[in-house]
Amino acid sequence: MKINHNYQKLPGSYLFSTIAKKVAAYGKEHPEAEIIRLGIGDVTLPIAPSIVKAMHEAVEEMGHAETFRGYAPDLGYDFLREAIAKTDYQRLGCEVFADEIFISDGAKCDCGNIQELFSAEAKIAVCDPVYPVYVDSNVMAGRTGEWDETFGRWSNVIYLPCTKENGFVPELPKETPDLIYLCNPNNPTGTTLNREQLKVWVDYANAHDAVIMYDAAYEAYIQEEDVPHSIFAIDGARSCAVEFRSFSKNAGFTGVRLGFTVIPKELVREGVSLHSMWARRHGTKYNGAPYIQQKAGLAVYGDEGQREIREQIRYYMRNAKVIYEGLKKLGYEVFGGVNSPYVWLHTGERSSWEFFDELLDKAHVVGTPGSGFGPEGEHYFRLTGFGSYENTVRAVERMKGL
Repeated sequence: MKINHNYQKLPGSYLFSTIAKKVAAYGKEHPEAEIIRLGIGDVTLPIAPSIVKAMHEAVEEMGHAETFRGYAPDLGYDFLREAIAKTDYQRLGCEVFADEIFISDGAKCDCGNIQELFSAEAKIAVCDPVYPVYVDSNVMAGRTGEWDETFGRWSNVIYLPCTKENGFVPELPKETPDLIYLCNPNNPTGTTLNREQLKVWVDYANAHDAVIMYDAAYEAYIQEEDVPHSIFAIDGARSCAVEFRSFSKNAGFTGVRLGFTVIPKELVREGVSLHSMWARRHGTKYNGAPYIQQKAGLAVYGDEGQREIREQIRYYMRNAKVIYEGLKKLGYEVFGGVNSPYVWLHTGERSSWEFFDELLDKAHVVGTPGSGFGPEGEHYFRLTGFGSYENTVRAVERMKGL
């Protein structure tokens, strides 16, 4: 018997698991410390009332023979797929249809699983820094080569630096990738690509037969008009892009689990439809998101649900503004916080983990070291607006003493 030794190539544990262990150990040693957590991107507001009501109604349905539901359709219930297509896409002028939407239990799983559609020889390009699941899932598949401890890079990954020097806009690579991972708004930097900048990548992907993996988990937080809410707002994207969406951050479903992936039928490589391949994978490996969650998802698109989640988004964005403006007044160099609940600050000469330890020890505030998102994240640090307003204000106040 042999195991998949690619797993052994992964350096250390998953970023947020490491943070949780460090915080737990510190809390045990300092039980008097009142720790404020602004690290992991988990929401804190309760699920909106109209959505909770829909969940209650769905639970009640499951208790009666005439309305009981068993296995969900593996691709998702039509009522939810049609609501998504109409509200998230067609209303904004994007050509996306209900049967191109695949309902799942979250964008993280889909972002990690999508690589199964491609050969082990496929070369990936990732923004640096960016959400670690993109790279880690390709490591597990044996696609990334060898780990270079000195530079914190994989030998067979194309890195697209996103730094303050280039305005956090990735430049086209010299080496041609097969798969291009874009996260917009970006996690962790909170920065965005506008319509013109996305068009460059769509044209590049179509010209080089590449596929864009577009993570739009934070699109609901976009405030500026020139930042598209979907890659499919860009001409040509239907022939080169896959889009991932989540209910976790726009509707507080981190503990409920619901998301979806859009694969247009025009997306064909080597004469094969990726839409058909993903449908086959979905049907083989997934039994469908639960009915109760999908009914909750439908409530998100109701008039009351839309009003409620917009209020929650405003709440979190106010927190991001408190962090951004507060740290700027303290002399920090900060980015993001405009189209995203994340604020990305420069730690100066201190490494990102040194800053983590100092912030935890002296201010009892938890954030996320930038180096965990890629080598270009070193000397940066992510703080999230997903905490409570009161704790956010207190955290910024505590940082004055650093």
